[in-house]
Amino acid sequence: MSDGHGHDTKEHSMRKLVNSTYITLDGVIESPMWTVPYFDAEAQAFAGQLTENADAMLMGRVTYDGMSVAWPARDESDPTTGAAYFNNVKKYVASTTLTDPTWNNTEVLQGDLVEAVRALKEVDGKGIIQYGYGSVTAQLVQAGLVDEVHFWIHPVLVGGPSLTAQLTDFAASFELAGTRTHKNGLIIATYVPVRA
Repeated sequence: MSDGHGHDTKEHSMRKLVNSTYITLDGVIESPMWTVPYFDAEAQAFAGQLTENADAMLMGRVTYDGMSVAWPARDESDPTTGAAYFNNVKKYVASTTLTDPTWNNTEVLQGDLVEAVRALKEVDGKGIIQYGYGSVTAQLVQAGLVDEVHFWIHPVLVGGPSLTAQLTDFAASFELAGTRTHKNGLIIATYVPVRA
């Protein structure tokens, strides 16, 4: 639709930023090898839906360091691994110390994190996926830029450092948007952050 001056008045909708975090019953998100027995066909199907809806990935430095080593070593010709997606999707890293990312199609965000992500959300495209819940996510939730959080709650206790112990300066409230209960005991709780 035009405003009569040749300007398009169609409202521009921002891209959706979706966080997907694996977590244990005692709140641990680090070194998620405990997910392996629970990542069955049902979990793979939901993970596939998330990546299908995203043409960009956002991460902090810690997540980048782990994923940039793991994914390039996986077989891209096997569609069940997800390696083709992760190795080729456009990746953005929030880091003040990473200057020369080696993982294919990776760009380091410059300047203020909130402003950089707000600008990313305004670029045309599908959604943006983010894995893990650290200080980058916490800052973006507080800034009102995260649209949805999926907590993959695994029925295990591992006794490591909890998410809440690491994010002592960040408070947030969420509204439940849906739950998926898997046969293997995995629960995926989807929340929408409550805007302050």
